[in-house]
Amino acid sequence: METDLTGYPVFKGLQKPLEFMGIRGRFLTFAAGAIGFSFVGFIVFSIIMGKLAGFVAMVVIAIIGLLTIYVKQRSGLHAKKRHKGIHVYRDLYVH
Repeated sequence: METDLTGYPVFKGLQKPLEFMGIRGRFLTFAAGAIGFSFVGFIVFSIIMGKLAGFVAMVVIAIIGLLTIYVKQRSGLHAKKRHKGIHVYRDLYVH
């Protein structure tokens, strides 16, 4: 923490972007969702087919989810949708 001119401590925030095991920022919640979904898949497949099939399903779902996150993360800011052309917004203000 630093102190500003009035003498109060000021928290400047994180100096580096949030990252955990190579997964950055908003993708951490997606990773948690993928892991949670894989556990649900384990439970469903183990009830229907058996524990081995449940384990295989859990691993496959987790790997697919994490690979999807890594691919989307690599594209970075360029992954945003950019609509080309002219957009006309009508009736923004009610008369």
